[in-house]
Amino acid sequence: MIMVAFRGTEPFNAYEWNTDIDISWYELLRVGKIHGGFMKALGLQQEKRWPKEVAQENSHTSFDYYGIREMLRDLLQRNKQAKVIVTGHSLGGALAILFPMILFLHEEAWLSERLEGVYTFGQPRVGDQKLGEYMNKQMRLYCVRYLRFVYCNDMVPRLPLDDSTLLFKHFGPCAYYDSFYESKILKEEPNKNYFSVLEAIPKYFNAMWELIRGYIIPYIKAPDYAERWF
Repeated sequence: MIMVAFRGTEPFNAYEWNTDIDISWYELLRVGKIHGGFMKALGLQQEKRWPKEVAQENSHTSFDYYGIREMLRDLLQRNKQAKVIVTGHSLGGALAILFPMILFLHEEAWLSERLEGVYTFGQPRVGDQKLGEYMNKQMRLYCVRYLRFVYCNDMVPRLPLDDSTLLFKHFGPCAYYDSFYESKILKEEPNKNYFSVLEAIPKYFNAMWELIRGYIIPYIKAPDYAERWF
């Protein structure tokens, strides 16, 4: 098993925060509209193109997608039985689901067939409804399992907003965990946009509950659930 893991946003990395808040659309014909910042972080080339091959030594553009793809080609050639899992947290979760999207776009059938699953944690929305339909179709074609893990009131999976202005949509099943880490599979996490005047008071109670829960959960569940003072 080969695991590709994308790291989340580092707290004091201005470039990565700019990536997160760049919600300009990047549109691909027959695929859909995608979060522009995530596309640039993954390796979008000059003139906003995704060529199948690039000469990496002649450019200063990000090459995350191209570099990882070449490493996978090499590893899978040496191990014909190996499978690939792609995962990531927060910003990394967005890159984790968009990485196979570019593989599908480039018709990398041999690599796509070796992809067993994509599992993301606290992943923000990455595109519009059309992108979701495209990805669901391609993942069914290549038998790729996709699951988004969402913890309770985490606001990152609820961004960018799924509304009539921004038009971002999640796709694929959500493994939703409540504040006691009890899980269930949902189509969409509750309170999908998080920001609401009507929800303001319940959110304060939720915050108070989370603080209390942090103290009591080691005694209810197990010592491993203990949280740090910070």
